Order: sequence, then C-alpha cells, then structure tokens
Amino acid sequence: MRLRPLTALLALILLSAGARIACADSAIVPDNTGHLYSVKVTSFKEARFKTTIRQQYDFSCGSAAVATLLTYQYGYPVSEQVVFRDMYVHGDQQKIQNEGFSLLDMKRFLESRGFLADGYELPLSKLEEAKVPAIVLIVENGYHHFVVVKGIQGNRVLVGDPAMGTRALTREHFERIWDSQLLFVIHNREEQARFNQYADWRVSPSGPYWMGVNRDSLFFTVMPPHGVPDF
Repeated sequence: MRLRPLTALLALILLSAGARIACADSAIVPDNTGHLYSVKVTSFKEARFKTTIRQQYDFSCGSAAVATLLTYQYGYPVSEQVVFRDMYVHGDQQKIQNEGFSLLDMKRFLESRGFLADGYELPLSKLEEAKVPAIVLIVENGYHHFVVVKGIQGNRVLVGDPAMGTRALTREHFERIWDSQLLFVIHNREEQARFNQYADWRVSPSGPYWMGVNRDSLFFTVMPPHGVPDF
C-alpha cells in the first residue's frame, strides 16, 4: 500500500528511527523521496518457524518433528495435530504421556503414509553424503528432544527444532548433544528429499547478513545491531 508523502520532518523522524511498526506484521518506511510505504515485516521468532512446525505440547516434539520432516523436507503437507492424533491413538498412550513419542510411533505413522523409515547408527558424515534429512534425538539441558537435521554446511548443522524453530549449531556442539548417534531417515523417497535448502538456511546465515535475507521484506530491519550470531 502506497501512502501520500508527509512533511520532510516526519520523513526524517522515520528515517532516524529506521521504521515505525504500523501493526503486528507491517511497518511504515520512507523512500529517498519522502514517500511512505507499508511493508510486511517478519520477526526472527516468526522466521524461525517458517519451515519448522512448532510443537503444541511438552511431549509432542516427536509429532512436530515428523510433521516438519514431511511438510518441508519431502513436500508432503501434514499438520502436527494430524500426526499427533494418529500416533497417540495407535500408540501406548500412558507411555506417550510420560515419555513422549518413540521412533517406533513415528515409523508406524510414516509407513501408513507410504514412507519407509528406519533408524541407523551412523556418523553425521553419512547423512551429509546422502543429502537426505533425518530426525535425531538430542539431549539439551537434561531433556531428550527430537529435531530434524535439515542441512549441513562446513562446520554448521542446521536443525528444525520444534521448540525453538530453525537454528544452526556448530558441528562440535551438535555431536556433543547427539549422544545416540542414531539417524532416523526415510529411505524410499530419496528423489523427494530436500536437504540444505536456501529457505531453511536463510534464517541462520553465518556470513554477511545481506546475503541471506529476502530484500522483498523488512526481515533485515529487525536483526540484532551487532550482526547475525551463530545459533
């Protein structure tokens, strides 16, 4: 939406402030002629969950991880609610409430949708060679938690975390919290697998931030003043 130009003073105020938020998802910004525009804004928090599905319950990281894997890494859209309901109904409900979903619950659900998956005790380098995503179990702050490995670039591992969104970890840190060394992967749809996607990495760039942002939005205006950290 284009707005009529205001006074030079107002434009100067807006420029000095960067932008004024007009509502929860937009901001008013001026161009170099003094014209004002309403532009969509994406916060870091929102951006992190653009390709990772947020878990709805404390014990539902497993269902959110499966939904993320299918929806964003295999192009098979499914909600966490659908995955949760199916795995809960067909699983050990008391155990699920106490411990969360297991890889067996996930395997059964995936098979019901035509995806064959198994767990393999392999080093991370094998996943990098195969270029396929995987669900892994990590341990952080004393809690076991399922995340999706979305990509690997150099010393960085990109994960879709149902609790924190998409984030990149150093390889050393990932190896420390991934003590099971188990990769849960789909092995009958390799041609559909999406790994190291730009859409995933863009929310956690390691270099100059302007190389990893969408210039069609104001995503870059809400970045920290000291640059983009490695999450």
